This record gives sequence, structure tokens and C-alpha cells, in this order.
Amino acid sequence: MSLSNQTKSNTSTNRLRAILWGILPLVLLVAIIATIAKVGTGVENESAAPIEVLHVEKITLNDDGIQLKVLNSGPEEVTIAQVTVDDAFWNAEFLPSDTLKRFEQGTVKIPYPWVQGDPHEIKLITSKGLIFTGEVAAATATPEPSVKLFWQYALIGFYVGVVPIGLGLMWYPFLRRFSTKGMHAMLALTVGLLFFLVIDTFEEGFEMASEAPGIFQGTGLVWIGALLSCLFLIAVDQSNERKMNRLVLEGRRVSYKIATGIGLHNFGEGLAIGSAFAGGEAALGTFLIIGFTLHNITEGVGIAAPLLKDRSTWKTFVSLAAIAGGPAILGTWVGGFIFNDTLAALFFGIGAGAILQVIYVISKMILKESEKKGLSPVSWLNFGGLAVGILLMYVTALMVKF
Repeated sequence: MSLSNQTKSNTSTNRLRAILWGILPLVLLVAIIATIAKVGTGVENESAAPIEVLHVEKITLNDDGIQLKVLNSGPEEVTIAQVTVDDAFWNAEFLPSDTLKRFEQGTVKIPYPWVQGDPHEIKLITSKGLIFTGEVAAATATPEPSVKLFWQYALIGFYVGVVPIGLGLMWYPFLRRFSTKGMHAMLALTVGLLFFLVIDTFEEGFEMASEAPGIFQGTGLVWIGALLSCLFLIAVDQSNERKMNRLVLEGRRVSYKIATGIGLHNFGEGLAIGSAFAGGEAALGTFLIIGFTLHNITEGVGIAAPLLKDRSTWKTFVSLAAIAGGPAILGTWVGGFIFNDTLAALFFGIGAGAILQVIYVISKMILKESEKKGLSPVSWLNFGGLAVGILLMYVTALMVKF
């Protein structure tokens, strides 16, 4: 055998041996798990009480009574044996059945004459005696999906997202009169706005996570969504910096990033409004519309700040308003028609990660420009801008929270 053939043979043998070493631990792991499942652990204990988990996803009120959408998120199948409304037993219709397998969804229809404005408590009692509760704070008919309602939700999203951000962008001509230090202060103000937004987005995400079925680990989804979206956007940004012509204005790129991050946050605001109306809480929905509209005007200022050195056309501002405010329309549709706590938690996490990435980009811009101009990146003016940004968001958020 020639030396070259012998070398090829040795290479093939080494490659095969490496593959076998890669597969062997997996084969042994499968064998161990199969053995444990078949033989057991050897520790004898009395079997624990069966675990049943039934999650009430949505409550709908209509002329036929009360309708519950439920999910079996536990490890065992669940049989709903009895239903009570306000501590009185009621007959109910179960679709597809009163027994739900793991991860199976079902519908419980209760012909109960609910009273407008009154609170109601629905209890589902399983065949093993466990009780799961759904509550209606103030009863009112749930809006029925229709073309008219579809466009009404779109108009609400437009008022909440696009209009206030567009109004905030109209301060651009005034902001252009600022000096370099003033521009840096405006960028610092933008960081303050986004800093408050990222905290608010995390809080909203954790609130949704607490409402989601525990098996889906909603809190983990918030953190995972935030981490992956932030790192993904940083990777994309660095890749674009290597490929992009340096003549492309950096400020405009940053404004589009800010608009994207704020857009994801406004998607969450739309979710809150849509789900409020879908749950029959029209007063809460109206209050959220007014509060979010006032709150979002300040976001337009933050988007405009990186553009102060550029000469932007009206098309740029229209597209920025659409990117930042448009998702509020989509969020209102999702919240009103197909709201899901688990997916909402994930979306809030993704939005928080996007906003964190924008904070990183703007901070890097301030540092770079300050170094170039021989200015201090942490001046009193910049600190004041940061503090004012946080304070503005805090004050306007009070109109939503209370």
C-alpha cells in the first residue's frame, strides 16, 4: 500500500472513530432512560395524589350565557364533573368532551343568565375534586368578531400608535436648532425614554407570564425572547456595518432601530387595549387609549433625536411613524381576536430585547461623537437629558396606570 493510500485509510478510520464516540453517549443515555422507565428507581413510596391543572384561557359572555375556553396544561387527563356559577350548580355543554387530554383545549358553555355590570365567579370541579376558577369582574357582552369591529380596532391602533408618534416627530425642525451638546442631550433623553420603556416592557411581559399556564414557563420565555432578540439585532447591526457604505447616514439607521424597538413595545400596548375590549371592559379600553396616546407622543421625540444632523424628507418621517406606531394596530387585532398569554409574554420579551439593543447603539453613538469632539460623554447636560427622558415617561405612564 502506498503512503498516500495508507494516510487516507488512517484519516477515514479516525473520522469513523470520532463519529462513534459522538454517538455512543447518546445510545447509552437512551438505554439508561429506557431502563429507569421500565424497572423504576428502586425507591418504593406511596403514589402521590394525581396532579390536575386546568387553565381558563378566555371567558366570553353572550345572549346564550357564559362560555369558557379551557386548556389542560397538566400531566394527566382531566374530567370536568361539575360547574358552578356564583356558588350555584349549573348544567353545561362540553366541547369536544368533558374529558380533556394533556394539552387539549375545550369549550364549556353555561346557559347562565348573567347580569350586566355584576361580578360573576365560575368554578370547574374535576372528577377528583379539584376546583379551578374563572372570574368576571363586571359582566358585559363580549364583542362579536365582524368586519366593522376589525376596522374599529384598526382605527384604535392608529390613534394610539401612529398619530401620537407622528405628532412627536413634528418637533424635528425645533430640535435641529440645537448645538452639538444639545444634540447629545437629546440622544441622552432618548436613552432615558427607552430605559423606562424597557423596564415597562419587562413588567408587562412578567404580568402576562404569570397569567400563562405554568408548564409553558412564561417568565423564562420573556428572558429568552429578550436575550435572543437583543443578540440577534446586535449581530445584524455589526454585519451591516461591515457591508454598508459609510456614506449612509448613521443617524437615520439608528432612528429606524429606535422605531422598530418602540414598534414592538407598542404591539404590546395594542394587546392590552384589544384584550380589554374583548373581555368586555370597554371603560378600561377607553382609558388605555387616552393614556397610551399621551404616553406615546414622547416616543416621537426619541425617534427624531438621531436625525438632527441629517436632512430627512417627509417620506422618512412617514415610514418611521408607520414602523413605530403600526404594530399597535396589529396588537389590537391580536388582543381583540386571538389573545394568548404565553405568546404575549414572548412578544414582550422580544420587544424588551430590541429596546435594549437600541439603548446600546445610542450610547455607543454618544461615546463615539463625544470622543471625536473632545466632549465629556457623561456631562451634566447629558445627565439632565437622561433624567428628563425617564421623568417624562414616568409622568405620562401615570395616566395609564391610574
